Amino acid sequence: MLRIAVPNKGSLAETASEMLAEAGYTGRRDPKDLHVIDPRNEVEFFYLRPKDIATYVGSGALDVGITGRDLLLDARMPGAREIEALGFGDSTFRFAGPPGRFSEVGDLQGMRVATAYPGLVDGFLDDHGVAVDLVPLDGAVESAVRLGVADAVADVVSTGTTLRQAGLEIFGPVILESEAVLIGAPDEAEGTATLLRRLRGVMVARRYVLIDYDLPVALIDEAVALAPGIESPTISPLRDPEWVAVRVMTPRNSANQVMDALYALGARAILVTAIHNARL
Repeated sequence: MLRIAVPNKGSLAETASEMLAEAGYTGRRDPKDLHVIDPRNEVEFFYLRPKDIATYVGSGALDVGITGRDLLLDARMPGAREIEALGFGDSTFRFAGPPGRFSEVGDLQGMRVATAYPGLVDGFLDDHGVAVDLVPLDGAVESAVRLGVADAVADVVSTGTTLRQAGLEIFGPVILESEAVLIGAPDEAEGTATLLRRLRGVMVARRYVLIDYDLPVALIDEAVALAPGIESPTISPLRDPEWVAVRVMTPRNSANQVMDALYALGARAILVTAIHNARL
């Protein structure tokens, strides 16, 4: 059986479980369950702390897992490798310090830097030739400067509001753009390709919708230019030889704009349908 590590809590847990369910797998029903077997799909799920998943997978104890790219790099497990970005759980890591004190990463030389991701930050600073005294913390990193345990911090940034409220300003380059990723052990296990194909199908279904519409035959070329689809639209004849029915996949985030453009062109009976899963 394919052994899959899944976050048992935190920001990635719910969406990871939803993706696996949409991909056809049967996971846990009780949040207290730490181990679930899905015999129909020949997989075992192990629900673990997100920070530990890279360690288990990198050691070969488990075959694959879902975790954050930040947690993968922070673990520094040579055997763990990123297989695929999964399109959720986005986060950005930046440095922050007292206003006007720092302007670039080199200004941190010899300073104390507080972070909940010491492996990730240490690797980034090593790449830039900057030596610092890292202060590992488990949370509330933005308070470290005010409380005098650090000169600067490295933390997840969304809008920057939390850091500004702590009297800090962002400086220097982006440390990492992170998101949820599927990671694998050094040797690919049987069943990994099927899991990956299913997860890709879920991601396609989340990004795209189907648009069906009726259109005068003379306008086909213009309509295809507006909505070309993944490969090519499906075009079927109608009873009226002057009209055709068209079906096309289009990005979900631009569906309304495409509908407006098609209607303005002359398309009618325009319908949008969600995609539950896909194989492209």
